[in-house]
Amino acid sequence: MAADLPRSTPVEQQVDPAAVLDFIDAIDTDPSIELHSMMVLRHGHVVAEGWWAPHTPERPRLLYSLSKSFTSTALGLAVADGLCGLDDTVISYFPELDAEITDPRSRAITVRHLAAMASGHGRDMLHDAVTRDPQEPVRGFLLIPPDAEPGTLFSYSQPCTYAIAAVVQRLAGMPLTAYLRPRLLDPLGIDEVGWQSWPPGRELGFSGLFARTEDVAKLGQLYLQRGRWQDRQVLSEEYVALATSRHVDSSPGQDNIDWRQGYGYQFWMSRHGYRGDGAFGQFCVVLPEQDAVVAMTGGTEAMQAVLNHLWQRLLPGLDTSSPNNATEEQLARRLRSLRLPPCAARPSPPDWKAWTEEPFPVADAAGLPASALTSVRLAPAGPGWKVTVTERDNALTFAVGAADWLVSEPRDRHGDVVPVAASGGWLDDHTLRVELIFLESPHRLDIACSLPSRTAEAAWRGVPLDGGRLQTLRRPRSPQPAPPGTAG
Repeated sequence: MAADLPRSTPVEQQVDPAAVLDFIDAIDTDPSIELHSMMVLRHGHVVAEGWWAPHTPERPRLLYSLSKSFTSTALGLAVADGLCGLDDTVISYFPELDAEITDPRSRAITVRHLAAMASGHGRDMLHDAVTRDPQEPVRGFLLIPPDAEPGTLFSYSQPCTYAIAAVVQRLAGMPLTAYLRPRLLDPLGIDEVGWQSWPPGRELGFSGLFARTEDVAKLGQLYLQRGRWQDRQVLSEEYVALATSRHVDSSPGQDNIDWRQGYGYQFWMSRHGYRGDGAFGQFCVVLPEQDAVVAMTGGTEAMQAVLNHLWQRLLPGLDTSSPNNATEEQLARRLRSLRLPPCAARPSPPDWKAWTEEPFPVADAAGLPASALTSVRLAPAGPGWKVTVTERDNALTFAVGAADWLVSEPRDRHGDVVPVAASGGWLDDHTLRVELIFLESPHRLDIACSLPSRTAEAAWRGVPLDGGRLQTLRRPRSPQPAPPGTAG
């Protein structure tokens, strides 16, 4: 049974509500940023939380590389259980590969090197590893000799985390979620999650975890409390200290300053505190000096801008002896009213027949990131209308809201639930626009149908890292195969 974090008010926990409001204002007026949720904790209490509708607190969502911090936690638990050691070589856990992994550097890679993203390879090895062996990417990874001695060179490389996850799952004899359930998820009151897997039965580790914003906040709070949760030491204090300390220089040529602060064990060091993060604005920021945690989800590529606003606007208000009491109710109202603007358009066309005679083939939109859709079909439905989007091997039909988001949970052609919110209408007599949000992911798709050309265009706002397929834009309800092409 999920147990919520305790709630309090900003003023009661010495947080200035004006600073939280200032942060929200900065986010909402920055055109490069789209946040979907935020949760601010201080002294172990949630003092501010909000979801930009149609996103809601109960829905798990794809965390991309924030998954890595959960995998790091699984590693710490496995070390405590005596399953593996940080200084054990990776090849020692794959004896069937011993004869063919001959490069001395590959054979020297340890679990500790993997945790610090310091395998010695000079680039992300995911594509190479999967190309070498799509059925056993650990083999593909170890077959490629490192460029430098393991432990001396940082590279944000997905197979490092994938190999950690593979080791833990092999030794535990179960998927990561099953291993974490009694050791982490249940103690923290984290309810149902999902994790994409490849090959079937092996969860990815480096990406693919679906969890709620509050679940992310709980993980941050566990690390802030040095592994202790209520009256139980869930994760060893020694491992927390290792995981959240700088072990290697990170990306010195990186433009974004918060990605140049060093790397722990699947946690980034920040200008303030440390964090787990995932593509498109999934954040778990831990601030030990302020005894605070900030969890966020989003659909933005401007992740440094989010952190800049956090440091400039919110951070100064996280430790104040004179909070602005008068702003507290204003903040509460603002948090309740957060929403993403729906599509502004006419609710129906002048002539339905012309729009429903046949589907609209999807053409590539010049200069825009293409989707995997092949066609779009419209049909009236009761007082409103619905859309069917088709991929090569899948399809989804959903209702569309007029001047507002209409949330639904349709099933795709394979019978899997794909929660969405849709808004749309006619910009003029000849042009239809549909905005489609995949609620269990950071992603949204813009669809335009043109009557004169009888074609549709579909473009992502932030292309999913696997290219965007209906199958991977939803939480796995049971172990599901998903090719390991999603990093972030």
